Amino acid sequence: GLPTDESNDINQQYSDDVITIGLFELDAPQPTSILKQLVSNEGYPAKCKPKEIRSLQREQLEANKVYNACMEIQDTKGVNYDLSTVWRVVKDERIDLGAVSGKFVSRESPMFEGGNDLLKHDVEGVVSVRKGNDGGFGFTIYPGKSGTSMSTSSTELDQDNIVVGRVIGGMNVVNRLNELPVVQSPIGASSSNKRYAPSRACRYGSTELYCNEFKPLKKILIQKTGVVTE
Repeated sequence: GLPTDESNDINQQYSDDVITIGLFELDAPQPTSILKQLVSNEGYPAKCKPKEIRSLQREQLEANKVYNACMEIQDTKGVNYDLSTVWRVVKDERIDLGAVSGKFVSRESPMFEGGNDLLKHDVEGVVSVRKGNDGGFGFTIYPGKSGTSMSTSSTELDQDNIVVGRVIGGMNVVNRLNELPVVQSPIGASSSNKRYAPSRACRYGSTELYCNEFKPLKKILIQKTGVVTE
């Protein structure tokens, strides 16, 4: 949601491009608890990653700067989704959102666990997070496609992700995200390495051929998040 003031109440005035997600708190209490913190003003209290050790002095100075900036706000500002991005769109298969940037990049990722294995990515709008702590802070929306059976991708999501909710408002926005033009692989080529979270190296240039595969050509931001009140 996109409130116009500092309130965390999404019932305030907002733009038309709003996605509302209903969380399955009884089926996935641990991951939904983390997600609720990530959409709050206070944020999720993640610790800073250890300082990186680089071989080049210039790179070490940058690593020191990033670490020091993180430590300055570690205990006063938690991670939230404000100004995070939609970092990958695989049409009809997955939309990956919540790639944090700036001061939050150097925070430790949460450990998502638990869930109900009976819940599947079998209808459009299913929301999930990757099991473990290698998926960053982000979450995935399964866009699905009307009139088709479950894809290989949805089966992989069932294996790798924890279903935490479903889109209950704004599927028109999800459908528009699903149609975004993205970076495509060369014809006939396929990526041999899966990426589970956005890579910092991809932001600053990388020799990896598929570094930006399926990245939207236009930067899409989550401007503001919050909790819907009754």
